[in-house]
Amino acid sequence: MSDPTYLPGNILSLPAGAAERLITAGSGDAALLYLYLLKNGGRYEPAHGARALKWDSPRLSAALSLLIGMGLAQAPAQAPAPAPVPEPPEYSAADINRELENSVSPFPILVQEVQRRLGKVLSTSDLKSLYTIYDFSGLPPEVILLAVSWSIEEFQRKYGPGHFPRMPQIQREAMLWKEKGVDTVESAEAHLKRLSLLRERSVQILALLDIRDRPPVAREREYITSWIDMGFPDEAIRLAYEKTVLKKQSMSWPYMNSILKNWHEKGLHTAKEIAASDSVRAPRVRPGAGATAPQPSAHGEADRRAREDMERLRAFLKRQEKEGN
Repeated sequence: MSDPTYLPGNILSLPAGAAERLITAGSGDAALLYLYLLKNGGRYEPAHGARALKWDSPRLSAALSLLIGMGLAQAPAQAPAPAPVPEPPEYSAADINRELENSVSPFPILVQEVQRRLGKVLSTSDLKSLYTIYDFSGLPPEVILLAVSWSIEEFQRKYGPGHFPRMPQIQREAMLWKEKGVDTVESAEAHLKRLSLLRERSVQILALLDIRDRPPVAREREYITSWIDMGFPDEAIRLAYEKTVLKKQSMSWPYMNSILKNWHEKGLHTAKEIAASDSVRAPRVRPGAGATAPQPSAHGEADRRAREDMERLRAFLKRQEKEGN
C-alpha cells in the first residue's frame, strides 16, 4: 500500500516558473536546496541546512548563490556592523595627581592597596593604567581590587610565587570583566566562582587529553570553556580526543572542537548517546583521571588576601561617608 505521506494533500507547491528556471540551470544542488527552502517556509538556516542535506559549507553557499541569481532565494540578511568600541582617553599626570589629591576620592586608597598587593610603588605609567580602569570603566573600587587579585593569582599560578603581572595586563582583565557585565561586588564574586570552577575543570580536561603539568593557553581555554558550557562529561571528551588522534595522528584542537560541536548540535552529550548514534565504542575513563595534575583551590590564600583588601577598602569608604556627613 502506498505511503499516504506522498499522496496529494501532503505535497509542496512548486511554481511552474520556478521549475522551469531550475531545469534550465541544470543544477541538482540548486533544486535540492530549493526543495529544502520550500519545506522550511523559505527560512534559510545554514547549520540546519548543511546537516539536512549532508553538505559542507562551500557546497551549500554555491547552491544558494545559484538560487539567488535565478531570483528563487534572497541573500541572507547581513548582521549589523558592531558599534565601535570607545577608546579610553589619554590621561595626563595632572589628571592622576588631581585625583590623588582629592580628599573624598577612593582612588588614593585603591592605589595603596594595589601597591601593597603588587609589592611595589606604582610608576606614572602604572597609575595611568589603574586610573583608566577606575575612571573609564566606572567599575567600583571593590570590583577593581578583586580583578587585581585574580590577575595576580593567575599570573603566579602560571609563573610561580613572587611573579606579578604588569598593570596593562591587569587593565585588560578588568576591562574584560566590564565587557561581561561584571560591575558589582555580587556579580564579581559569582564571576570568580565560575572562573575558579573553569580553572579546575580545565586541568581535569587537559589530563583527559594526555596533557599534564601545565595550564591551558588562552585559545585552549576558550575551547575547553565551550565544551564545559555544552555539557560534555569526561567520557565524551575522551572519545572525541581518541577520534581526533585516530584521524589526525595527533591532537588537533579545531578538529576535536568540530566533533564536539557536531555532537552538541545533534543533542548527543553522553558517551552512551554518542555510541548509539555513531556505533562507536565508548572509552573507559578511570575515575579521577582528570585530576592527576594539581588543582588550585577556589578559595585559597590569594582569595583570602583579596577579601581582606576589599574589607579595608570598604572600611575606608565608610569612614569617608561619615566624615562627609
